[in-house]
Amino acid sequence: MEITLNRHIEMTPGVRSGKPRIAGTRITVADIAIMYLRVGQSLEEIAGKYQLSLAAVYAAIAFYYDHRAEIDQRTAEAEAFAEAERLRHPSLLQEKLKAMRDDA
Repeated sequence: MEITLNRHIEMTPGVRSGKPRIAGTRITVADIAIMYLRVGQSLEEIAGKYQLSLAAVYAAIAFYYDHRAEIDQRTAEAEAFAEAERLRHPSLLQEKLKAMRDDA
C-alpha cells in the first residue's frame, strides 16, 4: 500500500506549507478530509468536482486516517489562528451593515 500512497500523495516544502497533498495539485489531504467528513461530499463527488482520480482521493483519505491526529491538530491550529485574526480585524463591511441596521 505504501507504494500506492507515495504515487498519489506528496509533501513539498514551500507548497501549501509542506502539508501532504494530492500529487501534482495544491489540494491537501486535510482539504479532502474536510470535504468528506465535515461537508458530507462523497469521495466520488470530490474526485469529479476537482478532476482528480478516484484512486488519488481514496489515497488521501487513507493517508488522513493513517495520520489523523497530526492532520487534525494542524487543522485546529489553523482554524484557531484564522478565528483570532478575524476577531482582531473585524470586517469593515459587517460593521457598516450593522451600523445601517442600528440606524433603521
